[in-house]
Amino acid sequence: MSLDHAPIRPAPIRKLDEVVVNRIAAGEIINRPSNALKELIENSLDAGATSISITVKDGGMKILQIQDNGHGIRTEDLPIVCERFTTSKLKVYEDLSHIQTYGFRGEALASISHVSHLSIATKQADSECAYKACYADGKLVPAKPGGSSDPVPCAGNNGTVITAEDLFYNILSRKAALKNTRDEYNRIFEVASRYAIHNSGIAFTCRKAGVPKVDLNTSVGASTITNIRQIFGSKIGSSLVEIKDTDADLDIEFSGHVSSAAHEMHKSVFLLFINHRLVDHTPIRRAIEALYSSVLPKASRPFVYLDLRIKPENVDVNVHPTKRE
Repeated sequence: MSLDHAPIRPAPIRKLDEVVVNRIAAGEIINRPSNALKELIENSLDAGATSISITVKDGGMKILQIQDNGHGIRTEDLPIVCERFTTSKLKVYEDLSHIQTYGFRGEALASISHVSHLSIATKQADSECAYKACYADGKLVPAKPGGSSDPVPCAGNNGTVITAEDLFYNILSRKAALKNTRDEYNRIFEVASRYAIHNSGIAFTCRKAGVPKVDLNTSVGASTITNIRQIFGSKIGSSLVEIKDTDADLDIEFSGHVSSAAHEMHKSVFLLFINHRLVDHTPIRRAIEALYSSVLPKASRPFVYLDLRIKPENVDVNVHPTKRE
C-alpha cells in the first residue's frame, strides 16, 4: 500500500504588524522594572537633574515613577517623545563615535510605552505651567475614554515626572516570570544606589509607595564615600581605599574606592562605570577577583567601585541592546 505524501510548502513570509515589531523590540530593551528604571535615571541625568526621586509599588510592576528637577521636555515635543528613534542626542550615525550622553537611540520611552500605561508631566523653567500627556504604543492617548489625547496643562514643579503603571500588562508570560515583587524592588534599589554612588552630589531617594520610610536618601553635595557608607554601612566604607590614576599612553583615566587588605565581606560588590555608564565586564571582574584572592582573608570578597574614563571614540556604546555590556 503506497502513501501519497503531499509536498511540504514553505509558509509565506509576511511583514509583521508595527505594534508586534515594537512590542518585540520593547521586550529586548525593557526586560524588568529595574531595567526600565536604569533608562529613566539616565534620562534624568541627561536633563541635568540635581534631584531624582523614585517611587515604587509592587516591585515596580504596578507603579514605577521617577521625578526629577531637570530642564524638562518641550511641550511641542510631547507628541513624538514616545515614538521610536526620536532623540535630541543624535543626528547622524557618526555622532555615536563621540556621544557623551547616556541616551541616544530614542528607544527607552518608546519601549516602556509599549509594555505599560505611561504618563509624563513636565515643566520647563520658563513655562507658566506643566503639561501632562498619556501614551500607549508610542502614541498620545486620552487620559479618559472619549477625551482628547492632546497634552493638558496642569500644576507641577520644574522638571519631569514619568509614571509607568501595570508594567508588562500585555505580555503575560513576562509578567508571570516577575511575580516576586520583593526581588524586583531589591533590583530597583540596587540600580538606584549604584547611580547614587557614581553621581555623588545629586540627591537620590527611593521608596515604596505608601510607606513613609525612605530606603535610599542621598544628599546634594554628598561625597562618593559618604554615599557608599550610607548604602553599604560605615564598616565597609571605612575599609575602603581611594584610587586614582591616568595612563597617558592609553588615554585612560580611572578613579574609585576599593577594598583594603583588612576588608571583610562575604558577598562581592562590583560597580563598574565606563564613561559614566553602569556596565558589566566579565574579564575586568574576574581579573580583580583573582587579584584579591591572594590579599583578602579567606572567604572574604572584595568591594570595587571603579570609574573608568576612555575616549568616546574607543568605546562602542551601541554593542548591546540595553547598553549594559
